[in-house]
Amino acid sequence: MDLKFLELARFRASPAPPPVVFDGPAQVRAYWESLRNAGSIPMRAALDPRGMTGVLDRVFLAERIGRGVAQVRIAGSALGEIGGMDLRGLPLTVLFCAEARDLVGQIIEQVIHEPAVAELDLISDRGNGQVIAQLALMPLADDQDRKLVLGAFGFAPEAQRRCKLKVVRRREQRLLGQPEPVAVPASAPDATARRSGHLSLVHSKD
Repeated sequence: MDLKFLELARFRASPAPPPVVFDGPAQVRAYWESLRNAGSIPMRAALDPRGMTGVLDRVFLAERIGRGVAQVRIAGSALGEIGGMDLRGLPLTVLFCAEARDLVGQIIEQVIHEPAVAELDLISDRGNGQVIAQLALMPLADDQDRKLVLGAFGFAPEAQRRCKLKVVRRREQRLLGQPEPVAVPASAPDATARRSGHLSLVHSKD
């Protein structure tokens, strides 16, 4: 093959697209961290919407009402656009494909009971396998002893509306004590790796 042709092809190659920045999870995580007192879990009563200005449409508050079931109490408008419905009073898992719901329920249990912070990379059931959303889940304490989760989504500009989500990667950080083994559903092709003190990859299809 002509070397000049190879040189031209090299210079004409399109540059790699810049990585997608997901607004929402990082900002809300930083605000949540600012509410921690000596490493404690922030209180629900301490939340101030002004601390999440600019991303409130992607934020939700959910309460654990059963094993692996977190009922959405407050939800931003962007979640309704993705789900195609008002999410208040519904389980968080309605946003996910049926095959992903057990895994999401398991993660909810870990966030509340370990406790831990979880970050999920998500794809659409109608997409091409590209990550179109991220989700951060953080535990909250409550003076009524309710089991609460603060969540924040971030969506790529091309994220489809009214789609169902699938989990392709998850990262978890245990907040207190030493990590314990993760019980992974037999149907989920997970590779489990837990570390304390920083986020580590625990699920990947890449």
